[in-house]
Amino acid sequence: MSAAANSRNLLKTIPGLLISAFFLWYTFRNIHLDEFRALRAAHPAWILGVLGFTLGSYTLRCVRWSQMMPHNGRSLRDHFAVCARVLMTSLAANNILPLRIGDIMRIFTYADDLGTSPSIILSTVILEKLLDIFVLVLMFVATVGNIATPHLRLIANISLAVSAIGLLILLVGARSLQSPVQRLFARLPAGPLLKKIEHWVTLALDATGRLGVTGSLLLLLQTVIIWTCEGMIFLSALRLLGLSVDDIAAWLSVSFANLSYLIPSSPGAIGPFELAVKTSLVNHGATISQAAVFGLAIHVWMLLAVTGAGGIIFLTHRIRIHNHKPLLEEIEDLPVEMP
Repeated sequence: MSAAANSRNLLKTIPGLLISAFFLWYTFRNIHLDEFRALRAAHPAWILGVLGFTLGSYTLRCVRWSQMMPHNGRSLRDHFAVCARVLMTSLAANNILPLRIGDIMRIFTYADDLGTSPSIILSTVILEKLLDIFVLVLMFVATVGNIATPHLRLIANISLAVSAIGLLILLVGARSLQSPVQRLFARLPAGPLLKKIEHWVTLALDATGRLGVTGSLLLLLQTVIIWTCEGMIFLSALRLLGLSVDDIAAWLSVSFANLSYLIPSSPGAIGPFELAVKTSLVNHGATISQAAVFGLAIHVWMLLAVTGAGGIIFLTHRIRIHNHKPLLEEIEDLPVEMP
C-alpha cells in the first residue's frame, strides 16, 4: 500500500474519530466522576447471565456463518473451527481497526484458510448483515414506543415492511431471481456505483441460492435467537447493576445501540453506542446518570469480551502456524475497500 493510500486512509478515519468525540461529549457532558465510582454489582448472580448469554450469542454467530460457508470437503468439526476462528478474528479487528478492516481481512486474508474465493465469502458477509439489520429493525420498531416522533415511527414502519418483503423474497426466491435481476441491471445506465450495487445484489442472491429455502429460513431463525441472546446480555447486566427500568428497556437498548453502528464513527461505534443506550434507558425509567454509566459499562464489556476472545484466538493460531509476519504488514497488503 502506497504512502498516498495510507494518507488517504488516515484522512478517512479522522471524521469518524471526531464524530465519536462529539457523541461522547454529548452523552457524558453533565455526568460527574462520582457517578462512575458509584457503579456496583447489586445482584452478583446475574454475572452468570452476562457471561452465559455472551458466550451463547457469539457461539451461535459462528455456527450461523459456518452454515453459510461451503464445506469444501472438510469435516464438520474442522469446518466449524476454521469459520469460528476467522469470524471471531474479524470481529475483534473491526473493534480496534478503522475502515471495517476486520471484514476485509475475513474476505481476503483468510480466503485460502476457508478454501473458497473472496467473492463467495463476501456473499455470506452481505447476507449476514442483511439478516442482522432486519432483526434489529424489527426489534427497534416493536420497542421504540415514546422515543420516536410520529414521522420517525412511520419511516421505521415503512423501512421494516420494505425490508421484510425484500428479505422474504431474497430467502424464498433467490435462485429464480438471479436472471431477472441481471436483465434489470443490464437495462439501467452504466456507472461504477450501479455496477457495485449489481455485484452485491448478485452475491447476496448467490449466497441464499446455495442454501435453499429451508437453509435460508433456518439462518433467519438463528439470527432471531442470536439477537435474543444479545437482549438477554443487556437484561442480565441491568439486573446485575440494579437499574430500575421496565422490561422493554433491554430490548430497545440492544436494537438502538447496534443500529448506531450504521453511523460513521470510530471503530466499535464508540460514542453513538453510549448515546443510544442512554436514550433508551432514560425513556424507560432510568435516571440520566444511571443510563449513561450503564451504556459505557455494557459497551466496555462487549468490546473487551469480543476483542479479547478474537485476539486470543488470532494469536494462538499465529503461534501454532509459526507466522512471524507483522500484522501491520499483512494489513498493508489488503485492498483499500470492499470489492
